[in-house]
Amino acid sequence: MAGFIHDKLDIKLLVLYIMDRVAAPIDFNTLTDLSMCDSGVDYFQFAEAVSELTESGHLNQDGEFYAVTGKGRRTCAAGESSLSPVIRQRCDRRLAPLNQALKHKAQVRAQVKEQPQGFDVCLSMDDDQGNLFSMTLLSPTREDAQRIADGFLKHPDRVYNGLLGVLLTNDEKECDEP
Repeated sequence: MAGFIHDKLDIKLLVLYIMDRVAAPIDFNTLTDLSMCDSGVDYFQFAEAVSELTESGHLNQDGEFYAVTGKGRRTCAAGESSLSPVIRQRCDRRLAPLNQALKHKAQVRAQVKEQPQGFDVCLSMDDDQGNLFSMTLLSPTREDAQRIADGFLKHPDRVYNGLLGVLLTNDEKECDEP
């Protein structure tokens, strides 16, 4: 059965549609996975389309990551209606979990910085309104600092809720006892 994508122009519109809706820059492999949503997408035409969109200024490439430009957004807005509604729905379904992961990654951050006395581990967590939590810890070794950073990235909610639990606990009973 033939797909909804028929030529390189359709592929370019598909790429722009995806890039206009992705929450952050993505690498070529991720863009490839998202774009292979129809049997009419040929990998080689897709790769050429991405290259041409980059050369024409519709996409910006920074290292291995691609992002849509203003020119790409305008072109997408003008041409997306020519993409099949089925393709747009497929793209939107495939983008939802990726956008959620990209948003989470942008909102939860951990960075290890070398200092003269050890390694600073800078942890922060945001929500849609702004910063919820920022903390810097000193670790004696890079390995421990990386373990702290990885643990925070894996379970930021536990760290945040645990810290709040400790800070908001009423310790008056302990203070009253001799």
